[in-house]
Order: sequence, then C-alpha cells, then structure tokens
Amino acid sequence: MTAGAPSSVTVRAPSSTANMGPGFDVFGLALGAFHDTVTVAKARGRGRAGRITIAGGGGVPTAASRNTAGLAVRHIARRFGIGSGLEILIRKGVPAGFGMGSSAASAAAAAVAMNELFGLGMDDNGLVGSAGAGERASAGSAHYDNVAASVLGGFVIVRTDPLDVVKVRAPPGLLTCVVAIPDVEVPEKKTMVSRGAIPARVPLGDSVANLANASSLVAGFLKRDPRLIGSSIRDAIAEPARRGAIPGFDAVKRGAARAGALGVAISGAGPSVIAFCDPGADHGRIAGAMRRGFRSAGAGSRTVVCRPSGGAAVTGRG
Repeated sequence: MTAGAPSSVTVRAPSSTANMGPGFDVFGLALGAFHDTVTVAKARGRGRAGRITIAGGGGVPTAASRNTAGLAVRHIARRFGIGSGLEILIRKGVPAGFGMGSSAASAAAAAVAMNELFGLGMDDNGLVGSAGAGERASAGSAHYDNVAASVLGGFVIVRTDPLDVVKVRAPPGLLTCVVAIPDVEVPEKKTMVSRGAIPARVPLGDSVANLANASSLVAGFLKRDPRLIGSSIRDAIAEPARRGAIPGFDAVKRGAARAGALGVAISGAGPSVIAFCDPGADHGRIAGAMRRGFRSAGAGSRTVVCRPSGGAAVTGRG
C-alpha cells in the first residue's frame, strides 16, 4: 500500500427526485431530505482478492449482484483492474421504493468512495456512469437521472449516447420542496413496474407539450425564477399513466396547489409526491394539505420539507 494512501473512504450522498414532471429520464434534482452513507474499505488478510462483501442493516441485499453499491463497486473494479478484496458498509437513510432515489444514493456514494480510495481520477461523467451501473439492481437497466443528481448535486440534465451530464447550479434559496411519502406497500422491483405503465407511443401534442415545459423549466433554473420552474412542472405523458397507482394523488396535488405550491409532481417513479415552493411560502400549510389528500384516500403519510442539495461528499478516510 502506498504511504499515506487510505485503507477506507466514507461518502455521504443525498436523496433525489427525478423527472420533475416533463423531464422523464432526463432531469434530476438532489434533495437534502435524506442521505445514505457508504464506506468502502480494502479487505485485509489472505484469500480476499477480488471478493466484495457487503454489510448493512434494514434489509440491504448483501450479494454484490443484487446491491446497487455492490454493482457500482464491481463495475469500477473491473474497469480499472482492481484485484484487491473490498468491503462495503451501507448505512441507509433514504427510504427505499418511494421515488427518492434510494438505490441511486447508495450507488453514487460507492462510486465516489472507490474513486477516492484508489485515486482513479474519474470525471463527472465517469462517476455518473459507474454509479448508473448500480441501478440495474433496482431498475433492471442503467438510468442516470437520480445517480447524476446524487453524485453532482443541484439540478442535472442527462444526455446519453454518449453519456454527458449537464449540471445547473440550484442556489439554496431558490426553491423549497415539500415531499409527501404515503404509507403504502410498494411492489417488488417497483421501478420496473412503474416504467412498464408508460405507453411506448404518445400523441405528438403530448410530446410537444412536454418539450415546451421541459425547456421552460431549464430556463427557470438559469433565470433563477421559482415561479417559472413551478409553472413548467407539468407532465402529459408519465403522470397520467402513473397517477392511478398513487392513492389520492389528485387530491394531494390539488391541495398542495391551493395551499401555495408553485408546481406538483410525482417524485421519480412514485409513490411520493413532491411540491416545489417559493422559500417564503407557508410550507407547513402545504404539507398539511398533502397529508389530507392522502388521508382522503385512506392512506397515511409523512411529509419532509427540504431544499436542493449538494452532491456526494467524502466524510471520512481510514
């Protein structure tokens, strides 16, 4: 081991919301609502070469092939020819299966930890691509909107073929978000199930409407105009296909808007619903309206008030 090189690195990565209405598979926003913390360490002792072991509570899969952090670490190890054994410790803070980028946060933290542990010098796209490899554990294929937000922070725009992520700064005072998380059971492989509900073909008018709103939303971030952002969070494609799977969605959305939210959307693949608000709005009133909306359909819920967040950050070296 090189003198001074760490034997372990710990990284904390934020939750995120994807799509933001019209930006399906393209837009992501890091949120300071929740965080995952991942430690990647070089394994000690003989017979550990190439072996990846995973530990963590809360039902975290311990097989690397079924764990988003494990898949990201394995991808990076193969890409860079890292043959040493590795140990991964995952401390989950992002609720799994509720559209808050839980799998992405673990994968993002693991990718950044590997980059730091071995001094790999990956750029932003390399980190996002490696973290995206971990999404296969939950989504069945690589998707980059949530992982890009968790790795880089702020508002991100994802282009693929080739992968090229554009980060747009989201100043802390620009927006406040209220996330309502319903107390409902989510199906196994929920992301794949939710993606299956989206039609393969859409009317031209709906495509044009989403393109217009997506363009305006980007302009809202560039102009630092929360009202333009909020008024652009309208989705004519994924939301109509997914809303029926979220009990009380219409009441939640209507209530949040009446209470002062600038825009409301399904967070990622759901079932959480996110309201985008002016920082000076009555966030308690908006949160209460969203809880009442879920309650009208017989579902309990909890709400979290948060702001856009920075990306994954190293918190310790061992």
